[in-house]
Amino acid sequence: MSDDDRAHWDAKYVDRVAPDADAIGVDAVFAVHRDAFPDEGQAIDVACGQGAGAIWLARRGLQVHGFDISAVAIEQARALAERSGVGGRCRFDVADLDDGLPGGPPADVIYSARFRDRRLYRPMMDRLAPGGLLALCALSQVGGTAGRFRAAPGELRAAFSGLEVIAAGEGQGLAWLLARRRGDEVPSAG
Repeated sequence: MSDDDRAHWDAKYVDRVAPDADAIGVDAVFAVHRDAFPDEGQAIDVACGQGAGAIWLARRGLQVHGFDISAVAIEQARALAERSGVGGRCRFDVADLDDGLPGGPPADVIYSARFRDRRLYRPMMDRLAPGGLLALCALSQVGGTAGRFRAAPGELRAAFSGLEVIAAGEGQGLAWLLARRRGDEVPSAG
């Protein structure tokens, strides 16, 4: 990302009120499927923002590593994790995802809410541990406006066709996918 993009996101988060630590839950599109999420293991929150998704996962029992381009958002996420009592289960780092998904061990959960970068689809799939869960929600052209940051109709299902779909949907400007990597096989890219 350019310095202008980084400054844009920092400015957005400076004025944002931190989520209420007691009201943090999974993204609404995944709420009905919250029992599909494991209660132990390693998780990654891609473009974590203020950390609400990471904190929800940590409260379930996972060790979570969150990444975001905004240093302001990362500081807010760290503070929120501490206030939420899960600071020891969360690690947050500034990362420019234009450089790719930061390295690390396989993840039992990869979570991303309201973020889309097609260049990260294959690295996310490769990073999932056998049996690992992908929870991805992106802005969509379906029921929304077109744009380079919005998923095209059917994009998520096609991109992650090598995973076992638990649930998926498109509409009202959102596309989402909850899918699991099967056993030890290497998923094919769609």
